Amino acid sequence: MADKKSLSDLGALTGQQAETPAPAAETAAPAEAAVAEAPAAPVSTQPEAPLREQQLDKYGRAYATGRRKDAVARVWLKPGSGKIEINGRDQTIYFARPTLRLVINQPFDVTDRNGQYDVIATVKGGGLSGQAGAVKHGIAQALSRYEPALRTAVKREGFLTRDSRVVERKKYGKAKARRSFQFSKR
Repeated sequence: MADKKSLSDLGALTGQQAETPAPAAETAAPAEAAVAEAPAAPVSTQPEAPLREQQLDKYGRAYATGRRKDAVARVWLKPGSGKIEINGRDQTIYFARPTLRLVINQPFDVTDRNGQYDVIATVKGGGLSGQAGAVKHGIAQALSRYEPALRTAVKREGFLTRDSRVVERKKYGKAKARRSFQFSKR
């Protein structure tokens, strides 16, 4: 039972000196005087510093990996003019459909960073839709690593979460995952 520590021992544990108790005359003072003497906590108008630190490679780029379905995208993000290059080709050539380009640019639209960052991505696996989702996931991750203050805005939209929906596997005795073979009565 001698191992129990009291609150007065807290200062010794943290390495600070414990305050000496106040004389009896001061403790008898009214509570209002004690509140008036206590310094008010400083009110800050600026947002708190982000909990995470900026993560950059030796070239000043933020790197992230994005995944969707069977596609995996490696994404590098750096300040620039807004050029997006995928597998060595411009985004308008690689993703010819406007909806896929819209998907890729969603993280920039949410954070109001259109045209401020250059993106270089390499994508493997899956189809074009899965690859676009993987690039979007990678851009969102890299953006939150380059500017940690943007993490809450990107996370609120759900772009940092990996979309875990994948194609269901084929079962034996079935034509596809759930589709049965055509029934024949005779």
